Order: sequence, then structure tokens, then C-alpha cells
Amino acid sequence: MRRQGETWALVLVRELHHPPAKVWEALTEPEHLRQWAPFDADRSLASPGPVTLTTVGAPAPQVSATSVTRAEAPTLLEFTWGGNDLRWELKPHGSGTRLTLWHNIDRRFIALGAAGWHLCFDVLERFLAGQPIGRIVGADAMTFDGGRRLHAEYATQFADETQEVRS
Repeated sequence: MRRQGETWALVLVRELHHPPAKVWEALTEPEHLRQWAPFDADRSLASPGPVTLTTVGAPAPQVSATSVTRAEAPTLLEFTWGGNDLRWELKPHGSGTRLTLWHNIDRRFIALGAAGWHLCFDVLERFLAGQPIGRIVGADAMTFDGGRRLHAEYATQFADETQEVRS
């Protein structure tokens, strides 16, 4: 978690056991996003321009007309979603990829966002390994074994970090 003035950015890093090109495809192609992401896309995210993202797992579908602002395969993807900026950076790491997500998010929802993305990354890793288990998003994420625990652990961690920032 990083504070930037009055805004907060959630920063998550995951080392995946797959090459950047394969991870890039999972981040950008609608048929791959449907396996792990908390939204559906009406087109590939692999090029800049307008795109419609529809939240999955929400009580009512939330449709966002948005835009991919940068797409530099297979290293960098930037777009907005629900008024928040997301930046995905992929770097080779051994025979795999170090994936870093920066997501500016309302401070009140940062622990929930961290827990949700954590589960999405777990599902992404399984999907990339050829062992798909299907999305775990929205209310399902909180009822999924471990979802509430992750949320509580992130809430504790971020509360401690917020105290350090204020000191």
C-alpha cells in the first residue's frame, strides 16, 4: 500500500511460473479473463482504446465504459476500471514472470481489494498451469475458504502501515 497525497495505491506482486507472453495473454484476452478476472471485457485489452468492462459477482452488473491507455506487449498494461487506474507490469523472472499490479483504490476498500486480487492471482496461476478452477470473485470470494481470513490479515497489515505513514 502506498500513499500518494490523498490517494492510495494498492501494490501487489506475484511471481508466476509462466513466461510473460503467456501471462500477457491471460491479462488481455476476453476468453482468458473469463477464467480468473473480476470483470469481463468486450474486446481484447492488448491495444489502446475504448473497452467496456462488466463486473462479475456483484449483486447487479456494473458496466464501465473505459479505456486502455497503454498496452505494450508483453510488459505493460494500463487501463481504468470503475474510476480507478490499474497498471500491470510484467518482468521476466527466471523462467517465469514477476507480475506487479498497481491499483489506485479508495482507502476504505484497500484490504478488501487486496484480498480479492490475491484470490484472483491464485486462480490465475491455476488457470495458467492448465488446472482451471473458475473465478472466485464478489460475494463468492468472501464465502470461499480463506477469503475472510485474507481480508482480516490485509486489514491488520494495512492498519499497521497506515499508523507508520501517519507517524
